[in-house]
Amino acid sequence: MSSRIVVALRVAATADRAFSAFTADIGVWWRPSPLFRFTPREPGVLSFEPGPEGRLIETRAGGKVFEIGRITVWEPPLRLVFGWRQAAFGPGQATEVEVRFDDLGAETRVTVEHRGWDTVPAAHVARHGFPDLMFLRRLGDYWLVLLSAVNAFMGRTSPETPEP
Repeated sequence: MSSRIVVALRVAATADRAFSAFTADIGVWWRPSPLFRFTPREPGVLSFEPGPEGRLIETRAGGKVFEIGRITVWEPPLRLVFGWRQAAFGPGQATEVEVRFDDLGAETRVTVEHRGWDTVPAAHVARHGFPDLMFLRRLGDYWLVLLSAVNAFMGRTSPETPEP
């Protein structure tokens, strides 16, 4: 089985704007999924602690923080790499997300590669009993939803468009 998915979407923004929206505004555009929750509790708000020593965290209503992963590469506006784990992951079970921002002039191609799923056994609760290919397809579909959400967010908050 391939242990990764790769999805990409062109967004109507510069690489600087896309990187900033992806990282600084993740708590606004992120769409929780019942299939890909970090913890079994109600989803909280995501945020990045910026920089190469930062983290991606989820903060729930009561203030409790769950660390999803550490940032391992912080290269604005070109590249971001961070760990991704769910609360049910055991020792040695971790995945990694790499996001690349390729400047195409007035647009940017945002590419997400989510890898390392071979560390999470097929019978693990995080895979919901899906066969390998179906699981990866569902995960890829989810990342496309997320990229579309960040693109829509940027369209609503572009420098030319006042915020509502």
